[in-house]
Amino acid sequence: MKIHEYQGKILLEKHGVNTPKGIPAFSVEESTNAFKKLDTSPVVVKAQIHAGGRGKGGGVKLARTSQEVEKLANEILGMNLVTPQTGSEGKEVQRLYIESGADIDQEFYAAITLDRNKEKDVFMVSTEGGMEIEKVAEETPEKIIKIWIDPLLGIKRFQASELAYGLNLKGDAFKKAVSIFLKMYNCYVSTDASLLEVNPLVKTKDDHIIALDAKFNFDSNSLFRQSEILEMRDLSEEDPYEVEASNFNLNYIKLDGNVGCMVNGAGLAMATMDIIKLAGGEPANFLDVGGTANAETVKNGFRIILADQNVKAVLINIFGGIVRCDRVANGVVQAVKELGLEVPVVVRLEGTNAKEAQVILKESGVSIIPAIGMNDAAEKVVAVATNTGVK
Repeated sequence: MKIHEYQGKILLEKHGVNTPKGIPAFSVEESTNAFKKLDTSPVVVKAQIHAGGRGKGGGVKLARTSQEVEKLANEILGMNLVTPQTGSEGKEVQRLYIESGADIDQEFYAAITLDRNKEKDVFMVSTEGGMEIEKVAEETPEKIIKIWIDPLLGIKRFQASELAYGLNLKGDAFKKAVSIFLKMYNCYVSTDASLLEVNPLVKTKDDHIIALDAKFNFDSNSLFRQSEILEMRDLSEEDPYEVEASNFNLNYIKLDGNVGCMVNGAGLAMATMDIIKLAGGEPANFLDVGGTANAETVKNGFRIILADQNVKAVLINIFGGIVRCDRVANGVVQAVKELGLEVPVVVRLEGTNAKEAQVILKESGVSIIPAIGMNDAAEKVVAVATNTGVK
């Protein structure tokens, strides 16, 4: 799960990380009122979407007067903001953050995430603040300083000092940076974040260290114990089909292909997408219905898959271990009848009660293409999706 910048700054402030004063705004009127409440100039008018690169897309602008704030709010609110992270479709801006300007002397990059290869947290800093870290990593990787933190031990002061030293900080700024890095890591751990990124982290001309941005990703499996963070969820920033799928306890991710997939188990779902590509097709989604698939689950899965108008055929690939294949077969038949499917459906069922399932499908009277094995299933669904015919 992701949250907006201003929400991330609430979490940072709670953990003692300095951020500029700011006020979220959901309308032009609220934007001008925020400017008056801040009682400072200049301010920064920031679009709030779940993506980086907002400045390049025209979503971050400086304003010195109430009139300028009103003008920029009118321009940015409701705009379709396109950044490298949104893709060409962009994101509609529905909220702003009016923030006090900062007297910037230097800009840095700072981030914490999990390094799965080393099974440790990695804390990264760079003197190239404000830039895309991917570009820095590609062109000047030596400018990224990394330390690895054992999550059982936590960050130590000498490690935070190593980071501050890597940024060439001295004196009071060095001490404040060390303190900020310790607090950032504490915030990262206590919120169950999978990513905490501040870009830029700035040093002001009077040697204060301030987080000018805040990007958080959270481990969704931990949200049951993060009620404050869960309340920050903005469903309008998420794919509506993924939101609907989560309401039915389905794991769904939309992709760009034309072959819809309904599978039980994440590993089998990944393998199914791979074999569709090997057969010359393109998967339209990842959909894991889990180990307790029933008629209602299958029907809801179909509804979500078919909401994507790019889907030209559906492959149902179920291995019956915990779930019984006959139960899935009944769900498929019921869904096809109730939803009046107009796209071809290829079904491969193996495992518990697979023979009974084949009988149910054969005697159902609905148009379903049976498949034996994954290769056969992939070849058949790609053929019907591309109108080349089933052999």
